Amino acid sequence: MIDGHTTLIAHIGYPTHSFKAPLIYNPYFGQAGINAVVVPMGCQPPDYPALLKALFALSNIGGALITMPHKVSTVALLGEASVAVKIAGACNAVRRDAGGRLIGDLFDGEGFVRALRTKGFDLGGAACLVVGSGGVGSAIAASLAAAGVKRLVLTDTRKDTTEALAARIRLHYPGFDVAVGGNDPAGFDLVVNATPLGMEEGDPLPVDVSRMSSHALAGEVVMRTEITPFLAAARERGCAIQVGTDMLFEQIPAYLEFFGFPITTAAVLRGLARLPQSA
Repeated sequence: MIDGHTTLIAHIGYPTHSFKAPLIYNPYFGQAGINAVVVPMGCQPPDYPALLKALFALSNIGGALITMPHKVSTVALLGEASVAVKIAGACNAVRRDAGGRLIGDLFDGEGFVRALRTKGFDLGGAACLVVGSGGVGSAIAASLAAAGVKRLVLTDTRKDTTEALAARIRLHYPGFDVAVGGNDPAGFDLVVNATPLGMEEGDPLPVDVSRMSSHALAGEVVMRTEITPFLAAARERGCAIQVGTDMLFEQIPAYLEFFGFPITTAAVLRGLARLPQSA
């Protein structure tokens, strides 16, 4: 029931038809008796800075979930940014502090790492390859560095972008073992597909899976289908896998904490979510 006491969480992006957050948060809020609602808001880039400012003038705004195409442009609108935001150059969560400043964080990578931890993956001893240095790849790289993995190699067709990401990681985590290399997965404990490969039928695999060790874990960010060709090939090789929606559900408790709501588990959220079967 929406009433005069309802806290508003704006979900801002464009277009809105693929937004999943309202289908996860709102069932949880209802079940937990939390008087809050996530509302999708379609906004194109020229209008976005004014919209964000106006929303945080509302007395009942609890925060904003930010998605494409606004994650990068949000950074310049913040009063304070987390280390993950500074490394990735993108932001997907904004709240207002007591002084009225906009505080930003980035939880894609946090969700990915939390999902690894729930599987018992040894982050501290892991050599990790992240394929893709765009927004989600940068977020995952930042969170793997924060988690203290043993070694991190980044690869992307845009070498200058990848070199810049590695430099930002070194700036915030001096002495951390991060390098830019190729996409050969041999010798890695974790191989992450942080590219769009797998979204469309006939896409090539992000790595040569035959080069992966059978003890490695294959992690995916694509959510269009749960078992992408990359994950299917890795599973056939004997590898453990992590599906794209694991990252989605595991980051939501971090969002809830950021916004000051009671937290829950990814398992509870999955049980309550009203996502389409294809998700």
